[in-house]
Amino acid sequence: MLPLRRSLLKPLQDVLRQSHRQLAQKNLLELTDRGFFQGIFPDTAAPRMKQLFTSGRQSIYAGFDPTADSLHVGNLLVIMGLIHCQRAGHRPIALVGGATGLIGDPSGRKTERNQLGETVIETNLKAIEQQLRQVFENHENCLWDSKKQKFPLAPLIIVNNADWYADLQLIDFVANMGRHFRMGSMLSRSSVQSRMESEDGMSFTEFTYQIFQAYDWLHLLRRHNCCFQMGGSDQTGNLMTGHELISRVERKREVFGLTLPLVTTEEGDKFGKSAGNAVWLDCNKTSPFALYQFFLRMPDSEVEKLLKLFTFIPLPQVEQLMREHTREPEKRKAQTLLAEDVTLLVHGESGLKQAERVTNALYKGNVEGLAQLNLPEIQQTFQGATMVNLLTEPGMSILELAMKAKCFPTETDAVRIINAGGFYVNQKRVQNIAEVLTTGVHILRNGISLLRVGKRNFYIVRWQ
Repeated sequence: MLPLRRSLLKPLQDVLRQSHRQLAQKNLLELTDRGFFQGIFPDTAAPRMKQLFTSGRQSIYAGFDPTADSLHVGNLLVIMGLIHCQRAGHRPIALVGGATGLIGDPSGRKTERNQLGETVIETNLKAIEQQLRQVFENHENCLWDSKKQKFPLAPLIIVNNADWYADLQLIDFVANMGRHFRMGSMLSRSSVQSRMESEDGMSFTEFTYQIFQAYDWLHLLRRHNCCFQMGGSDQTGNLMTGHELISRVERKREVFGLTLPLVTTEEGDKFGKSAGNAVWLDCNKTSPFALYQFFLRMPDSEVEKLLKLFTFIPLPQVEQLMREHTREPEKRKAQTLLAEDVTLLVHGESGLKQAERVTNALYKGNVEGLAQLNLPEIQQTFQGATMVNLLTEPGMSILELAMKAKCFPTETDAVRIINAGGFYVNQKRVQNIAEVLTTGVHILRNGISLLRVGKRNFYIVRWQ
């Protein structure tokens, strides 16, 4: 059931939102027009892949290693790929690497990953599985209209490769599978070459990663008839290794790889936890507000590409939206719709409403929006802010508040900065140090005051 909600945009965007709930096409290769697929493997297989996609339900899988307790925006594009598969009538499979997470994928890495313990891996696995289920659930509830479709969505299948490796004996595995891998091919992979040429080189552990990812695909082919694997373009070598293994072991079976572009910043840096600038899908690591703002702040030069990658809006409507955006870029309609849809997909209706409330409170002078937030939401939104518990005292002044909250090292600094206009209470500049605190203005009805010094130093006061 689709929820009814207010849109920040004009009727055109309402039409766009309805249309992308209805889009479903069998042939996934048509997503190439959105810039969604960077490549296919084998590169001559497009006609055969189209034939399979249009002849019946296919199984497509993508892998997620539990190297952290949350997925990030880079992973979201792969999740989008699986959802596109689902919308086209196919069966999405998400593989979580309980086994391969212990090894560490060297793809796109300059150094070896730190080894994670089994307890950490297990914690990360549970968190990632929950995130995957939540995103697929949000899509079905908020961005899919089942009443207008000819078929129900195939449920997401989540598998853990630790389940099948636990039963394999090392000698048997090497004897039966190892003979199908060729050292020349494995050494030729770019992920191996770049590491071999580095100062630290490459460990045997990392070198074997492609063997295990290849065997994962073989297992899924045998168990789920999974002929398609999807991954970022940095996974090309691993996909090729899997294709070669299956071509030798299952000679009459055809399998295909689809690679997605890596999401990067304007400067070309990868959005990923290893790059140090991760935007997480976990609301406790990146709040719904922060995720919303991340996409809302996308430059005009990037927004069309991201609309094609991170929303389900049909291309003609994207082009129509961009024409309107070009006429009135200051309204940022394209960025707003992008931010809305991504936040809705990741955090659902409640997350989007929270992001919009905080946005209105912080950037549109709507103090009531702050008053509607509870303490956990405020802490989540202003991660890193100093938390202070204060007792209400009649007649307390702005200066006394600033000093009790330890916003300034000395009273002299406080007087100087407040008089200069560098102190804010609930996003309103205050310059009178003798001003007395008032309930509803300085102390919100949720018992919170949000203090700010300069542009980025926040303090959350909880009144008792």
